[in-house]
Amino acid sequence: MPRKKINTIKLGAFVLTGLLALVLLLYMIGKNQNLFGSTYVLKARFENIQGLVAGNNVRYAGIQTGTVKVINIVDDTTIEIVMLIEKRMLKIIRKNAVVSIGTDGFVGNKVVNISPARQRSDIAQEGDILLSKKSVATDDMLQLLSKTNTDISVIAAELKTTVQRINQSDALWSLLNDKSIPQNIRLAVANIRSATDKANNTVASFQAVASDIQQGKGSVGTLLKDTVFAANLNEAILKIKSVGGQADSLLYEINTMVAGIKEDKDNGNGTLHALFKDSGIVIKLNASLDNIQRGTDGFNQNMEALKHNFLFRGFFKKKAKQQEKENKLKNTASQ
Repeated sequence: MPRKKINTIKLGAFVLTGLLALVLLLYMIGKNQNLFGSTYVLKARFENIQGLVAGNNVRYAGIQTGTVKVINIVDDTTIEIVMLIEKRMLKIIRKNAVVSIGTDGFVGNKVVNISPARQRSDIAQEGDILLSKKSVATDDMLQLLSKTNTDISVIAAELKTTVQRINQSDALWSLLNDKSIPQNIRLAVANIRSATDKANNTVASFQAVASDIQQGKGSVGTLLKDTVFAANLNEAILKIKSVGGQADSLLYEINTMVAGIKEDKDNGNGTLHALFKDSGIVIKLNASLDNIQRGTDGFNQNMEALKHNFLFRGFFKKKAKQQEKENKLKNTASQ
């Protein structure tokens, strides 16, 4: 009897141990811990792992390649995840590969995605820390969506208010119902087209003028293209410069002469000094002028006597009539 009890206890312990081992095996298989394959370790660091736990899948370019072994908190801003990667990926994953955290479906479990980089780099070795990229969290998406919904509701309310104001605006509806507006718009468009055509014609004319000038046509083109004209213009400019030089020389001589005259006047030499300073010459000049005046008066008296002489009276009368006739003709022409 005691022997049978011992055997029963042993059998129960064996069965219990087998069940525990089976449960542990199933658990490990369920977590994809690669119990029966060789692996190596790669690491990545994040500020927020977004609910990632040990045992979540690791994918390379969408292909299942390993699992998350453990999650370590490095400091208050850095969390390190340790990944078990299958040995077959040892020659594929490179050091510049980028690690990000995603979701298996929209609301599924978290997964670690390893994306290959386009640039060439060395192969990642055991324990290397790969680059990480911050992913958009579901909570952030929901918060952004909530904010967007709020903004849309505000816009809808404002749009509703605007539509109500438009419906209540008599001026706007009267403007829309005015049948003359389309005609005015068409007329304005026609005027714009006409102005555009005129502008195009003007531009074409300017282009034609510019083309003629470039080809040496017309007066301006001749001026710009004619080398003979350019030579004549240069010659004329040289002559003008020569005349300017001669004018400068003449002006210098005049200044010299004036300075000499002034010096003679100041020193008591020359004719001007005699005219301005010698009182005797002044008296003689005055006497000469008096004689000339008396001679002129005598001549006038003689002429007046000739007019009354019977020999010359007819001549002077004829002369007077002719002068009167010429004066009348001048007055008639001026009127």
